[in-house]
Amino acid sequence: MFEIVRYTAERADEWNAFVAQSKNGTFLHDRRYMDYHADRFVDCSLMIYDTKGNLFALLPANRVDDTLYSHQGLTYGGLLLDGRATADAVCRTMSDINDYLRQQGIRYVICKTVPWIYAAIPADEPLYAFTQVCHATLKYRDIASVVSLDNQLALSELRRRGKRKAERHGIRIAYSDDFQTFWQILTENLQVKYDSHPVHTIQEITLLRNRFPDSIRLYAAYEGHEMIAGTVLYVTPRVIKTQYISASLRGKEVGALDLLFASLLSCPPPNHTYLDLGTSALDHSTALKLPLIFQKEGFGARAVCYDTYEWQLL
Repeated sequence: MFEIVRYTAERADEWNAFVAQSKNGTFLHDRRYMDYHADRFVDCSLMIYDTKGNLFALLPANRVDDTLYSHQGLTYGGLLLDGRATADAVCRTMSDINDYLRQQGIRYVICKTVPWIYAAIPADEPLYAFTQVCHATLKYRDIASVVSLDNQLALSELRRRGKRKAERHGIRIAYSDDFQTFWQILTENLQVKYDSHPVHTIQEITLLRNRFPDSIRLYAAYEGHEMIAGTVLYVTPRVIKTQYISASLRGKEVGALDLLFASLLSCPPPNHTYLDLGTSALDHSTALKLPLIFQKEGFGARAVCYDTYEWQLL
């Protein structure tokens, strides 16, 4: 029923045009974003065409030995569809994709799904197909904390107290282009607290920011002219996601993040439905980072699951 074609760079414009009009794709699926770290992965993304030669679906993916991942370099991967996709057609698509992957020597598929909050219209047909056609099992379930911007819960007293403290210190909140300073704060925090570093280097985030100036933004807190806290926002049509959050020691002392998020929640970018504060589990485990999720829930965030499925191609 469907023709499966492996993505090549010559098809980038066609790929990006489909992502832009799909019901569940975001700029993270655009090749200008995906390919910034192309040297780290063996790309095995698929383009699925119907019998009339029209592009029907995309599967952003990479390959490691006999396993296909969708996609190790992305927060979420999944099967991308447009609004015409029906449940039956998606089931047949997954059957044809599995046949194609067997021919390519793939034995296992591990697929991150696109959380439902990112879809323009309902788009869970792939979830049904994964379980009913692929006989997939749930490999990981991560928990994200999400604020409904149209129906916000009140901030906790602790978060309100931090906000008032920052206001007393005259902390100013503003959008900024100074990613360099924020990266210094972020890198120092991750090094001290987790002995780790940001997923993106400053060169990479600068490159991506230049490619997607309306979608990658820095919201920062200042004491005088000094940046003391901030968050990098990934802005998609329905969801604002905090890709990074960090504060300096001074920022923590004066409650800068409490004021920053209270300000963002009181005046979010227009026409958005959710603020995704990200996941809070330890390496896909049931061990929550309790102080982290406690802070997020204090802003009125509640759970949305990020699921990853796995199936074997027999």
